[in-house]
Amino acid sequence: MNFSRRHFIKSSGIALGSLPFISLADQFGVSKTIKVGLVGCGGRGTGAVVQALAADSNVVVTALADAFQDQIDQTLLILNKKDAQRTDVPKERQFVGFDGYRALIDSGVDVVLLCSPPNFRPDHLAYAVEAGKHIFCEKPVAVDIPGLKRVMESVRIAKEKKLNLVSGFCFRYSTPNREIMQRVQNGDIGEVKSVTTFRYGGELTLKERKNTWTDFEYQLRNWYYFQRYASDLIVEQSIHSVDYMNWIMGNKLPKSVSATGGRQSRSWELLGNTYDHFAVEYDYGDGVKGMHFSRQQNGTESRNSVEVNGTKGFVDVNIMKNYNIHGDKAFEYGGKINNMYQTQHDELMAAISGGKLVNDGDFMVNSTLLAIWGKLAAYTGKRLSYEQIMASTEELGPHSEGYNWSMSPDVTPIAQPGFKPFV
Repeated sequence: MNFSRRHFIKSSGIALGSLPFISLADQFGVSKTIKVGLVGCGGRGTGAVVQALAADSNVVVTALADAFQDQIDQTLLILNKKDAQRTDVPKERQFVGFDGYRALIDSGVDVVLLCSPPNFRPDHLAYAVEAGKHIFCEKPVAVDIPGLKRVMESVRIAKEKKLNLVSGFCFRYSTPNREIMQRVQNGDIGEVKSVTTFRYGGELTLKERKNTWTDFEYQLRNWYYFQRYASDLIVEQSIHSVDYMNWIMGNKLPKSVSATGGRQSRSWELLGNTYDHFAVEYDYGDGVKGMHFSRQQNGTESRNSVEVNGTKGFVDVNIMKNYNIHGDKAFEYGGKINNMYQTQHDELMAAISGGKLVNDGDFMVNSTLLAIWGKLAAYTGKRLSYEQIMASTEELGPHSEGYNWSMSPDVTPIAQPGFKPFV
């Protein structure tokens, strides 16, 4: 494939392509009942499958897959409380283990929700696309550049097969965010000169180790603190803010990225091998900059904001609080703030049943690239061009088929800028 910068520059926003008014039930062989399977029964996965159930009365959950039976049990308990009549997951459609995703996808589902740790995402997405399934794909879509290139190929094939592909970049499904974006795209703030995003908060939940757990199982149950499974916080969590910047910039990629980051508050002996803060500069050329700041440090002030400076005004967004534009064409959002997580599934199911396609593939690839790019710029302490980042061959772990319960834990050292080589 051609991995030039031009290859990545695509149109932004939610791509809803109109089809002749025939039901996708006929076009894709989906019956009136929409059978949904979930891969990855953690908190986000459980939330996603409950939202899928709420999105359409024809949805029936028929299969669950996870590395751990106890997580499947917990998700199934919640589903049965939510709607037992539309939860049909007998023991033979509960798939445990690292290869369970294959069995689930092959079990007759129409839609698969991919919500496992993101190191598995490239393999899971490729198999779902190969099988011709409609897909909800959580963010990020990869943890390293080789994995991202595999996702790019899956996106290409999904387009050819006309498969629905909705990403977990939920900010794009927020009604007030869409209102702001429409006005920015209409030129209400003039030419965009800078975008600054913040995602400040505390540490994520830590699952206390049980005596029966190996080092590997402990890590997998606390995957977001380990590079092998999560990459780092900018890739796993604050990528939402990076995606907002990418949305504002029209899915255009920067010329280079420089960054700093580190580990100030977490003990170097505890809580994995990731950073607890990042500061990143995305240089788009001609004086246009994107800036991103993130941290996970307990006891610090929270912030989840987006600021956009244009030649005729500026945007001031604090997620779930205010959505304003200042300037000649001032705007203050005063409508309802929707449940953006639910809207993702509402629009996916509506597309499947209503004769439209939604494919988030281009921007979910680019936003993941931007996050990995920022991480590696901080880890190495070097300004990285597009050509450099796309040449990275570093793989943080094996493909899905390489995982087994006797494998060694992730012992990658915490990156030290100036010492960490670019690979």
